[in-house]
Amino acid sequence: ILKRDGVPMVGNAIIPQPGSNQIDIVDEVYRRLEYIKKDLPEDVKVKIGFDNTQYIRNSIIEVKDTIYLAFTLVVVIIYFFLRSWRATLIPILVIPVSLIGAFFIMYLAGYSINVLTLLAIVLAIGIVVDDAIVVMENIYVKVEQGMPPMKAGLEGSKEIYFAIIATTITLIAVFFPIVFLQGITGRLFREFAIVMAGAVGISAFLALSLTPMVSAKMLRHETRHSWFFRKTEKFFNKLNDGYRRMLETFLQHRRVTFLILIAALGLIFFLWKSIPAEMAPLEDRSQISVNTIAQEGATYEFTLDYIDDVAKTVNDLIPERDGVISMVRGGGGNVRVTLVSPKERIRSQQQIADELSAALRKKTKARSMVMQQSTFGGRRAGMPIQYVLQATSIDKLRKVLPSFMSKVQDDPMFQMADVNLKFTKPELRIHIDREKASTLGVSTQNIGQTLQLALSGQRFGYFFMNGKQYQILGDLARSDRNKPLDLKSLYVRNNYGNMIQFDNLVTLTE
Repeated sequence: ILKRDGVPMVGNAIIPQPGSNQIDIVDEVYRRLEYIKKDLPEDVKVKIGFDNTQYIRNSIIEVKDTIYLAFTLVVVIIYFFLRSWRATLIPILVIPVSLIGAFFIMYLAGYSINVLTLLAIVLAIGIVVDDAIVVMENIYVKVEQGMPPMKAGLEGSKEIYFAIIATTITLIAVFFPIVFLQGITGRLFREFAIVMAGAVGISAFLALSLTPMVSAKMLRHETRHSWFFRKTEKFFNKLNDGYRRMLETFLQHRRVTFLILIAALGLIFFLWKSIPAEMAPLEDRSQISVNTIAQEGATYEFTLDYIDDVAKTVNDLIPERDGVISMVRGGGGNVRVTLVSPKERIRSQQQIADELSAALRKKTKARSMVMQQSTFGGRRAGMPIQYVLQATSIDKLRKVLPSFMSKVQDDPMFQMADVNLKFTKPELRIHIDREKASTLGVSTQNIGQTLQLALSGQRFGYFFMNGKQYQILGDLARSDRNKPLDLKSLYVRNNYGNMIQFDNLVTLTE
């Protein structure tokens, strides 16, 4: 049973195929919903329960804004240090050309524009200009010394081409090994690594080809500098003098330099061990879910009442909710809470989840756990942490498992623990007396079909109403199939048309 804000509903989940464009799919769903609403009765409402692409859209918008900001900052910083618009423009030209090359690599590799590939583009903006700045600055110095621009372009690029190639190979060697990582880490960051390595390689090629050519055409020997150059010249002279003195000091005290290096390495190692590690921090996606596992053998009615109680607790504690969807299934259920935008509430998603967890711990009739969707992982099922216990026999597991679960449940670090192997789960075995069934003219196939019709439901046929076809599904009411005695009270028709009670055909073992 599905409910939204306490009202029964019919849910329809749309799961995209791997490699498909989720945003295009959702846009098409919204478009078609507008047509569907026109044919619905007035008392039937259609609402979006949750839209995971909204987070994707917001993330892409934020990364795009970051790209614009990074580009602007790179331009400002380059101009601040070069103090010439002509010199600034040359490395800036490398950025769009390198990014076009990075997108071309994405196209060839079949990658999509997502958060990770855009993150690579953000980092590439700052990295791809490094080689161009070094080449251009070397050419700029020679032009300032009076060398003709064309000759300065050739000589300046020849002097440092080996250093450019070496630094490029070093950067690629840093990013490219990520491609060979295994597991979810490798799948997540493989696109990031290839885009970064490709952008760096393209930028090196442009630094040794496009940058000298443009420098030879644009750079000129300036006899009179701009007002900004004259105002900041004193500051940069002091900066150069300070750097020179510091470098001379370090060269005169080499032992102290090595001691500082060793201390820095020790501090890095200490911080590496001290700082908590995780795959990715939880982000505020305005979504919280409560997973509930009922006691073994709990009836459906009990689970339904308990999930309704959990939903009521959610409504009482979370005024920031935008919608509450509850779902009840055999043995448990789920309550999914959609929050309003973070800009419209004071509390964070984590604060809301902590308060809800404290309230649900007081409910002891079933186990409930508040979960937040991980930053990476999507719709993966199961608990965030999973252990696998192996033994030579089921009897060995029967001895070890209770003590293991007891220690896990006593540890305050774990909020909820469950195991998929349950020795206390109620089970009813049905044994058919084949000889007696044959004597009474009842086949095992008819017995099986009767059980399926009564307990699992089956389609009996179709009917038409208002030009539409509907299925006829039937099974016993839940109140008539809660006890073993209810199963023995079923009747099956034999080959002679007589009704035979199950009590004459089967025996039950718990």
